Amino acid sequence: MVKRSRLIAFFLVVLLIGSAMGLTTQNILGNIKLGLDLQGGFEVLYEVKTKDGQPADRETLVSTAEALDRRVNVLGVSEPNIQIEGDNRIRVQLAGVTDQAKAREILSTEANLSFRDANDQLMLDGGDLAENGATQSFDENNAPSVSLTLKSGEEFGKVTSEILGMAPENQLVIWLDYEEGVDSYREERMKPAPKFLSAPNVTQVLATDTVQITGNFTVEEAKDLANLLNAGALPVELEEQYSTSVGAKFGEQALDKTILAGIIGILAVFLFMLSLYRFPGLIAVVTLSIYIYLVLLVFDWMNGVLTLPGIAALILGVGMAVDANIITYERIKEELKVGRKVKAAFEAGSKNSLSTIVDANITTLIAALVLFIYGTSSVKGFATMLILSIVMSFVTAVFGSRVLLGLWVGSGFLNNRVGWFGVKKNEIHNIADNVDTLDLKTRFDRFDFIKIRKTFFTVSAVLLATGLIVLAIFRLNLGIDFSSGTRVEVLSNQPVVAQELKADLAKAGIETDDIVLSGDNNEIGVARFKDVLSKDEIASLKADFKELYGAEPNVSTVSPTIGKELAKNAFIALVLASIGIVLYVTIRFEMRMALPAIIALLHDAFFIIALFSLLRLEVDLTFIAAVLTIIGYSINDTIVTFDRIRENLQRKRKLKTPEDIAEVVNKSLRQTMGRSMNTVLTVVITVVALLAFGSETIWNFSLALLLGLIAGTYSSVFIAAQLYYVLKTKELKKKGVINTYKEKRKVSDEPQV
Repeated sequence: MVKRSRLIAFFLVVLLIGSAMGLTTQNILGNIKLGLDLQGGFEVLYEVKTKDGQPADRETLVSTAEALDRRVNVLGVSEPNIQIEGDNRIRVQLAGVTDQAKAREILSTEANLSFRDANDQLMLDGGDLAENGATQSFDENNAPSVSLTLKSGEEFGKVTSEILGMAPENQLVIWLDYEEGVDSYREERMKPAPKFLSAPNVTQVLATDTVQITGNFTVEEAKDLANLLNAGALPVELEEQYSTSVGAKFGEQALDKTILAGIIGILAVFLFMLSLYRFPGLIAVVTLSIYIYLVLLVFDWMNGVLTLPGIAALILGVGMAVDANIITYERIKEELKVGRKVKAAFEAGSKNSLSTIVDANITTLIAALVLFIYGTSSVKGFATMLILSIVMSFVTAVFGSRVLLGLWVGSGFLNNRVGWFGVKKNEIHNIADNVDTLDLKTRFDRFDFIKIRKTFFTVSAVLLATGLIVLAIFRLNLGIDFSSGTRVEVLSNQPVVAQELKADLAKAGIETDDIVLSGDNNEIGVARFKDVLSKDEIASLKADFKELYGAEPNVSTVSPTIGKELAKNAFIALVLASIGIVLYVTIRFEMRMALPAIIALLHDAFFIIALFSLLRLEVDLTFIAAVLTIIGYSINDTIVTFDRIRENLQRKRKLKTPEDIAEVVNKSLRQTMGRSMNTVLTVVITVVALLAFGSETIWNFSLALLLGLIAGTYSSVFIAAQLYYVLKTKELKKKGVINTYKEKRKVSDEPQV
């Protein structure tokens, strides 16, 4: 009898959640802040240097960050991101700023106002200004000027009195960011502001608290100067160590392309689940939609900044979120095939899949956490979204899917509809036959994975040796993140010609042969060179190239110091992620499984690195993010296999011969092969969508993910489990077992490849 109340409950739950999503999604999307790579803007990392050469203390860093924040408010940038990093650095991210050159100038100008006599002796400084005492005004000739309100008119009277006593040099020289060692203001007065502002003659004692600075100002320059003075002088000097800027046109194009890729990838995953798992696949589509909504909702609550790699992590997360559904649904199908009723199959399948799902998610989470700790900027944004995706996928897949599917199962509607689970009637055994799920036949039963292990060990050894030779000859094509220098990315309305781009760079004083063209019509040109451009050189280059190519180029600079640190942190991150996974697998399984798992992971990482070296693809921070993601994700298949090996071992109880080990490993691989292929295929679908339709900016990142997924599947099926067999066999030999698996195979009638 069908319990209609449960079906009504299902539709009510879906209707309520769907209504909430429909009413709030638009608002959530509108609230999420976009990173500079999606709307244009720039990021700069300053090293803080005190005037006396002493290390900057925490109080100095905080006051500097506050001063920078006041200056950013002058620019009208909504929700800037200003963070103190380490002991002496401050990172500033300004997304959506239109005039980047002006923003950089306002940020880095120290704004130390000083009144000096003709001999450069200090008379007054910015500390004598009243709070918010600077305003833009006009002089008697209606020319733009800056009016200052001083704290004490009496003090200014004393200064003018002293200046009068210095005749004929009775000039009061007004400076911004005065530099010691300047012989005379006359050397500086011909230079543009900042530095020398004006040098009015003092003809009488002026005991007033109002002073007017005149000069060759435009209205905009006078406003900027007044705003700078009101924001306050920086207590330190700021030296750029790293910077990156993205033109608005680049950001808009990247956002549109990546969203399109995401929609295509997600729809493809939906179709895959519906075709393979029928009704449970429909439940998965519902929970995946809820998953996407929850990720965006929580990200909005966190006040996170969505970057291009962050969107990629969300799209990748969809493929990963399906894994838990696939593992559960495959278990349910196995229970149905041995003759269990739908309700019993649902309960047993859900229970037996839980530990595998937990193990698979935690190993990925370990890598994501390491990436978050050691990542910077957009890479940290990717890690944040990846962590959030893992947590939300676990919640929706483990709890959401089970609750929704459980309502249908509990209603009794599916009792005689095993076909709705993608199970054919001729695949179902009679319950009286006492067939266990571990005894089910698979379409991979003719494969003997242990017998051919040496073939794949040899293939991997050859590939690894070839990779070492490739690395020795070509080395890695390190991006400026690790080698320092400048990277210029040009987006043109017309196809870019390498020689023309080289000539245009030469006119700007930049000589380089490292130019790569990309895009459907070669509309993107990327040039790299070793020199680190100053902020003035960047401003000039961006202005010139906007006129030449129709859009501001992206310009990134990395100092040698930062390059070394990024390379060091990348290496530490890889090591820590590997150690964390080894420890977890050892605790959950055994050391003889942990060691093959880590060897397989290193095998995958090296495979990606060698291919990038051979193809001369640029290795940057997002590449490291991709490698760490693969390290966390590719172990999923290995975990699924090891989990099944553990289950088969419990049934076998005791391994007496190498043949016993081989039987367990072979059977486990055969039973999980289909599941492994399905889980990796869902992620491959989303990555291929990113490659085919996403932004060129993350093309290398997407390719690294795809290569890693392929390598990870290969190592899970043909390397990790076989290495476990080798280690376990050695353990038996130490206990006195003489017969080897090869000898046993001579009398075995088990099907062979």
